[in-house]
Amino acid sequence: MNYPKNDDHQNHTHQNHAHQNRVRQQLADQLAEAVAEALKTDLAEQERVLLVVSGGSTPVMFFQALAKKSLPWERVDITLADERWVDEQGSESNARLVREQLVQDKASPARFVPLTSAVVTPEQGVAEVSGRLRGLAWPASAVVLGMGGDGHTASLFPDSRELDLALSSDEPLVAVRTPSQPQPRITLSADRLHQARRHFLHITGEDKRAVLARALAGDDARKLPIRAFFACPLAIYWAP
Repeated sequence: MNYPKNDDHQNHTHQNHAHQNRVRQQLADQLAEAVAEALKTDLAEQERVLLVVSGGSTPVMFFQALAKKSLPWERVDITLADERWVDEQGSESNARLVREQLVQDKASPARFVPLTSAVVTPEQGVAEVSGRLRGLAWPASAVVLGMGGDGHTASLFPDSRELDLALSSDEPLVAVRTPSQPQPRITLSADRLHQARRHFLHITGEDKRAVLARALAGDDARKLPIRAFFACPLAIYWAP
């Protein structure tokens, strides 16, 4: 019996990985184009606009593509849908990710507004950060959401004690503690995210597609919090 040589298998794996990267890059480019158009449209009508983005590893290609777009970036504010309550210079900080990957290149004049402060807990920091957000151009022109394997989006986690509050509050921000997550977090409330003019969901991988299919088949947002955004027109950007 002839077995394939190991290097053939490695080549095939490498080709698959390269193809996957190409497809994900195309998706990121398309999303960057759509978000840039949204910002341009609103900039024609108002002096400043607001973009809300999500952290994690999925948006890196999108951030890099968006940073290359020609826009009057000095009139664009950027903030996060949620953040871990960690040092802004730390490797787990979404703020650091946004500064390093998005507020670069042509987008370097944009004003980035982080969701953390110097106090010890997010509960103590909510008032200060809410005050900082008050001056931004709400409603946001666009919100780009991600989704975890548990159906969470922003820091709306199914196992969070504060989930009901985050889903129902008309306050802009909620401090969140979640047993499945090592750090406390702060998140924009579902209400504040809902108010955005446009909503995008950016996900990759077959596992996330399966979670999304499950979410679309029901309506209990406490089980799969991404469902809280199915009432908005939600543009879904997915690649394998």
